[in-house]
Amino acid sequence: MRGKGSVFLIIWASLMTLIVVALVGFEAMRLFGKANLTNKSATSTPMMAQTQEMVPEEKASTTWQSDWVRYNGDVYDYNEDITTFLIMGIDKDDEVVTKVNEGMDGGQADSLFLLVLNPHDQSIKVIGINRNSMANVDIYDEYGRYQNTVVAQIAIQHGFGDGMEKSCEYQVKAVSNMFYQLPIHGYAAINMSAIPTINDQVGGVDVEVLDDLTKWDKSLKKGAKVHLEGKSAFHYVKTRDITIPGSNDDRLERQRQYLNGFIEAARKASEENPNAAVELFTAISNQMVTDITPDEISYLAPDLTRYSFDADDLKMIKGTTQKNGAYEEFIVDEDDLYNTIIETFYEKLDNLD
Repeated sequence: MRGKGSVFLIIWASLMTLIVVALVGFEAMRLFGKANLTNKSATSTPMMAQTQEMVPEEKASTTWQSDWVRYNGDVYDYNEDITTFLIMGIDKDDEVVTKVNEGMDGGQADSLFLLVLNPHDQSIKVIGINRNSMANVDIYDEYGRYQNTVVAQIAIQHGFGDGMEKSCEYQVKAVSNMFYQLPIHGYAAINMSAIPTINDQVGGVDVEVLDDLTKWDKSLKKGAKVHLEGKSAFHYVKTRDITIPGSNDDRLERQRQYLNGFIEAARKASEENPNAAVELFTAISNQMVTDITPDEISYLAPDLTRYSFDADDLKMIKGTTQKNGAYEEFIVDEDDLYNTIIETFYEKLDNLD
């Protein structure tokens, strides 16, 4: 159990693999899963390179590949074996995810994290995206008809659509485009109302409170060491004072801190209770939308428990926050974004200098 995103993957494997494997066979199922994940993404490689590069004369026998990128004097190759999922925390308090009419009622994606599984070094990495990141957002009318594309806070993209699969697909597209058309192979969108349940299913999470949140919960005093339970976890992860400039940046830092604590708690819970993942999935299944299928999980799950993850593997995209009227805008540091993509999704080719 290596983090919130990987918990969902293992959960699906535990619940569904045993049922389907009897019908098609485990190895056949894994092959289907690998093919489905590869084909599901709308893109096959990020669009990083803008011009054709030349291979050095002494390496003339090597042909430049379309997924290679020259960066800071070195050549990098896109790792096609990586699998990437978008994990979304949706600003809805509903206890059951329900379909809504087309428009803006799908709920905003207040939390956005890319979960990256790399089989080459058996690592899990998480990339946090500020919900106010200014990016291309597609606008649709109440009939689901595309109108135009505007630059806006990326979190609002999920609001369009039906609050279910269509909203998730819109959000996946927006994040993929922000990351230079990065391939994204699946998603999980969880209503924020599920936070207390998720938190308590792993026995609670220990944090040192980063911001004064006593307005909402008397126990959340800045600097206090707290074992989060129930609604306290909800307020710590979700609540912010919108009258304070940069409050979303502070909340994102709390989410980063919480996720690290959650991972440790989840590891301990899974060691003490082998059914912890199944119980967690059962508890939140009505508050989650995902396109992850049994055969895809069967492909990923056997190796996932060996993957490493620590605090340094959670990266937040840098940028600056500015106020525009009543709303905050997060201007992404494009250099940091580009560097993060190279470091996470590419591998250096040592023989091509």
